[in-house]
Amino acid sequence: MSTTWADDNRRYTAAAFRRVRGFLVDEFGSRDDEIDRELDELEERMSSAPALTTLEAAFGLSPFERDVLLLCAGVELDEGVRIALAEGDERRSVPAPTFALALAKLPHAHWSALTPAAPLRRWDLVEVAAGRRLTEAPLHVGERVLHYLAGIHYLDDAIGMRAPTADVALSDSRIEMARAAAEPLADASPAAQPVVQLVVQHLALGEAVAAELAASVGLAAGVLPASDLPIIPADLRDVARSVEREAVLAAVLPVVLVDESDADVAARLADEITGPVVIVTRTPVTLRRSDLRVVVPASNSEERLQTWATALGSAADDLPDEVQRAADLLDLDPLAIRAAASEFAAVSGDDDAAAAANRFWTLARDRARPRLGRLAERISRNATWDDLVLPDEQKQTLRDIAEQARWRGLVHREWGLGRDTGEGMGISALFAGPSGTGKTMAASVIATELGLDLYRVDLSQVVSKYIGETEKHLAEIFRGTEGAGCVLLFDEADALFGRRSEVRDSHDRYANLEVSYLLQRMEAYEGLAILTTNMRSALDPAFLRRLRFVVAFTLPDEPSRAEIWRKVYPEMVPREDLDPQLLAQLAIPGGNIRTIALNAAFHAAARGGDVTMADILRATRAEFVKLERALPEAQVRGWT
Repeated sequence: MSTTWADDNRRYTAAAFRRVRGFLVDEFGSRDDEIDRELDELEERMSSAPALTTLEAAFGLSPFERDVLLLCAGVELDEGVRIALAEGDERRSVPAPTFALALAKLPHAHWSALTPAAPLRRWDLVEVAAGRRLTEAPLHVGERVLHYLAGIHYLDDAIGMRAPTADVALSDSRIEMARAAAEPLADASPAAQPVVQLVVQHLALGEAVAAELAASVGLAAGVLPASDLPIIPADLRDVARSVEREAVLAAVLPVVLVDESDADVAARLADEITGPVVIVTRTPVTLRRSDLRVVVPASNSEERLQTWATALGSAADDLPDEVQRAADLLDLDPLAIRAAASEFAAVSGDDDAAAAANRFWTLARDRARPRLGRLAERISRNATWDDLVLPDEQKQTLRDIAEQARWRGLVHREWGLGRDTGEGMGISALFAGPSGTGKTMAASVIATELGLDLYRVDLSQVVSKYIGETEKHLAEIFRGTEGAGCVLLFDEADALFGRRSEVRDSHDRYANLEVSYLLQRMEAYEGLAILTTNMRSALDPAFLRRLRFVVAFTLPDEPSRAEIWRKVYPEMVPREDLDPQLLAQLAIPGGNIRTIALNAAFHAAARGGDVTMADILRATRAEFVKLERALPEAQVRGWT
């Protein structure tokens, strides 16, 4: 009759308990040899080692330490051990075993077995009750170890470890990558286990690769989010020991998921652990241990398109252009794609085709929206082409930029243009001109036309006097927005270009390097990146050649100012006898016109009347005071 591993493990553990019971009641001799033969026979026929044998080998237990562990576990699992302990007690109750009892009854006894550095206490296999002398303190086996000896396997959620949850189908190339990364773990000696760092764009994808890596060495993945780890060193050391113990008990490979803010605590945990560890991170973590870094490429547009099609089902057939666009522009991981598809299906109603397409795109874009903190702000301004007052030539160039951003996927991917240049599919542009001439509004118009978010980066806040810090901030911005479906607007680029001059010393040379680094990242960026500057002359012609578009914004002439004044107020704003032609006599940029118009509207609202020329004149005087400029009275004559 065939038996299972669980059945044989129970028999093996029961025989081991009988052996310990014999020591307690002083039964030695032939019976002891008989039990040893039974243990050998059971171990020989079992498909894998008994739980006790695995514990003994993995934690380096001496024969005495193994028997102490059995003594403690026997109180919970074996009636014979309980009876033997009770017979030695005057009250005939079952006392907890003590170290004094173990030293007196078990063979090969040694005092060092119960030191904090010895395996029993180092790995929390046995717990020593507080408040008594060490030899008389009750000894207990932990619940997790007790269940393991009984053949019950599970992940201990007390330390926050879980099974992988990322249901991500891996491509053949990523499976091969995972198996290749597993080879150093399989080949390394126990004393020189490396840390494998999987550098990924999306943690869910990295988790799936880590699970495949673990399977390649015959283990499951035990996932531990670094955000759940304690920051106090002593507590972190306790967690590290528990993680290593769990790696043995549950046959798992520890996998630590790291967000940027958790990198330090994850590194300290990996350095505390002596066994193999996998770190899944967006940016490499600095360790004291040797490590193997594997960069896992993000899903490409074809893979994302297939995931969208599977997640949406038949709905994908009704949204072919939008689904293709989402696959091209939004670097979402499979979990986010499935979540967006579920949300789209859950609120699907009687939308017409255009409304459904817009709702789908909004859901997908919102899932990809980046978190950039203080480095960038999202500008919510739904400006249109009608709001933009520019000469026809400049306006056409802006339309060309939007056109290229919309169709870059077709031209680069399907038509194959630009594949061999080594550059990204993105577009870089420079908007140059005085303040208030419409550079930010033009970027907003393009973003609205494309249905993308616009993020404004104030370069004056990003540039640092410390060498390397500017590049670090820029890298964080590009990394955070890559594949997020947004337009990047680098405003106040004068803060960077203004530092560039003829190279006279190392600081000048480094300023040039910062400009070059920014342009390099813009070229590689798979999106639309726009620079604005008031100092086009500060740019080296060699830098200008690296930008695909350069748009000059000039101060509006009088007819353009009149058009801006005509468009500045929506239809619902009450007005009285406003004369755009008369207002256009004041030579100011469009940005100042909009500020004046807004402030004048507040004056009218507070007065309870319509916006009048007098309100505009009052707001104009305040604007010139703010600008510390004298108002040319001749240009405002006749306004009241």
